[in-house]
Amino acid sequence: MKYFVTVQASQADYDAMEGKDSPFPGWSRDEIAAMVAFMNDLNAELTASGELLDGQGFTAPAQARFVTGSPGREPVVTDRPYADTEVLTAGYWLLECSGLDRVTQIASRITQCPVPAGSPEYPVVIRPIGEAPSA
Repeated sequence: MKYFVTVQASQADYDAMEGKDSPFPGWSRDEIAAMVAFMNDLNAELTASGELLDGQGFTAPAQARFVTGSPGREPVVTDRPYADTEVLTAGYWLLECSGLDRVTQIASRITQCPVPAGSPEYPVVIRPIGEAPSA
């Protein structure tokens, strides 16, 4: 079964990592290196097990673009229609696992990624990928 596993962050989290003013603790170079090493090790293990189909981290929410519209209306494009503290998807893994128990084990491990003390805690979200209905 395939699963879409996501981690979350806000613009304030990205700002803290970049040393900008943020309500969250700033990240040191060592803390960033520890996070990157953790993610690289996890991805290597998931690749070796054959479970990792894809995984990517996203840029800061401030770089996002939102396009809204409906049939018969001109689409509206905006850069930042949300508060800077709104939590959005920060990255994802597309996994093929034996079942929900296995992907939950992986998500539980992701929650152990090192972060500075006092950083916000966000859930790791698991979404099973459904099959398209037959025509």
